[in-house]
Amino acid sequence: MAFEMNALRDSLLRITPLEDEHLAKAKHRLDNLTKPVGSLGKLESIAVQYAAIKRSIDSPIGRRIIFTCAGDHGVVDRGVSAYPREVTVQMVRNMLAGGAAVNVLARHVGAEVMVVDVGVAHDFAATEGLLIRKVGYGTNNITDGPAMSREHALLSIKVGIDLVADCARTGVDLIGTGEMGIGNTTPSSAILSVLADIAPEDAAGRGTGIDTTALSQKIDTITRAIAVNHPDPNDPVDVLAKVGGYEIGAIAGIIIGGALYRIPVVVDGFISTAGALVANRLNPVINDYLFYSHLSAEAGHKRMLEALGHDPIMNLDMRLGEGTGAAIAISIIEAAVKVMIGMATFESAHVDRMVD
Repeated sequence: MAFEMNALRDSLLRITPLEDEHLAKAKHRLDNLTKPVGSLGKLESIAVQYAAIKRSIDSPIGRRIIFTCAGDHGVVDRGVSAYPREVTVQMVRNMLAGGAAVNVLARHVGAEVMVVDVGVAHDFAATEGLLIRKVGYGTNNITDGPAMSREHALLSIKVGIDLVADCARTGVDLIGTGEMGIGNTTPSSAILSVLADIAPEDAAGRGTGIDTTALSQKIDTITRAIAVNHPDPNDPVDVLAKVGGYEIGAIAGIIIGGALYRIPVVVDGFISTAGALVANRLNPVINDYLFYSHLSAEAGHKRMLEALGHDPIMNLDMRLGEGTGAAIAISIIEAAVKVMIGMATFESAHVDRMVD
């Protein structure tokens, strides 16, 4: 089924900034808890943001889901990854068996993991924990032409929006993004280069651990892809279609859907943030609804976060993806919300106000 640009625009127009009323209520609540004002630092700003998204200062985090979106990439043929594309299929199977890092960390924080096949070059059998939402069987080699058609780019975004619509109907309180796709740091770096006007050599990193020769090949690949495709920096969908990936489009859609349905989204690392960059260039208000989990060790991630004007919650030198950083950040966000909801106020505890 086609998904027209007009339908996407209609969704984007329905996204509004967080209301000052709800931001003020949350801050007032935190300022009246039995502690010096602001003494819990970033936990307080996290709690305020979460409460404003939910329009409630008493909204505990119940069900939480990490969507690990999967897709293959034709650009792997250029030698930009330390692993062959077959590893995408193998890792999806590992996730479905519960053996990947994201599974372990998600269990630790009480989150479900749903793997979403948006563009893997393989047909999976129906399996618990797998959502088959295939738009294509891997992207094209971006040095030869566009990664995908504009229609497929829009469809990949729709996949993500529809996932969040389902979450809104079934009562999900918090969503994490993740991905699996061998070679996907290359299209993510290309997206960064175009949308943030950054040279390919400053956008590209070592991904899965490639050597210096492969890194040079990766930079050359990004440079060629941009020269061949001429992606329009003023049209994020065009950028996604020409140098992106199916899973990146789905992540952009999840992020758009989170803002549309007022479900906070925890963004994972470099590839997920590429999806966030696409979404935010479509409507900058979307940033209000996002928590950026961590600063990846991937070279371009800091540039991405700077382009988005956001600081991450933590820095653990991670560069795995899958949704692992999002899982850890969910625990921190839940801690912040529990503080806001569970701490006594000065009045209820009969404690004199504290002054620094």
